[in-house]
Amino acid sequence: MSRLSHSEIHMVHRIGWLRAAVLGANDGLVSTASLVVGVAAAGSGKPEVLVAGLAGLVAGAMSMAAGEYVSVSSQTDAEQADLARETRELAEMPEAELEELTRIYVDRGLDRDLAEKVATQLTERDALGTHARDELGISETVTARPIQAALVSALTFATGAVVPLIVVLLVPATSIGLWVAVSTIVGLALLGGLGASAGGAGVLWGALRVTLWGALAMAATAAVGALFGVAVG
Repeated sequence: MSRLSHSEIHMVHRIGWLRAAVLGANDGLVSTASLVVGVAAAGSGKPEVLVAGLAGLVAGAMSMAAGEYVSVSSQTDAEQADLARETRELAEMPEAELEELTRIYVDRGLDRDLAEKVATQLTERDALGTHARDELGISETVTARPIQAALVSALTFATGAVVPLIVVLLVPATSIGLWVAVSTIVGLALLGGLGASAGGAGVLWGALRVTLWGALAMAATAAVGALFGVAVG
């Protein structure tokens, strides 16, 4: 009788980098497109729009990287503090830690005898790793990686931000706002659908929610640009 192999790909295995990638690209596209539309609505020429967009790309990418690094580093610090405390507790009161692990397995549905056996065997194999995973919820799958998150955020932000700048280069100066808005809506729909699909969610809803907020952002900056452009002019 042959043994069937069973392989599964779970969304949680890629949620860390997926979240950073989708967030970075979405922010890059929306913020840069909104900036370009606002500057264009103020009556600026193509060179000024390009400079503003390029400055937005660089500033946004650095801001995303710094923010993601600080945020994920804070998570890493918390994880390391928890692991240090758990290491100390395992050394000072192993019986209490074994009982705590046993109760965790009982709460998950195992009977007391089986829970004790599982807790004992896992503790003998890797006490800290077992407590980190089953007590603290820390595992290799979801552990924080600050540098990776920062780089992904910066690169994906820049990738998204390049799209409206390319559009500005290709279209007439008189219709920059329109073309950037249209291309951004299309890009956001594709990005939202792709992110939703990769994360296992509904494609239509993923595309709709991203597109809606992007359209609102561009409408707001266009209104500000038109208002202050007329006032300054």
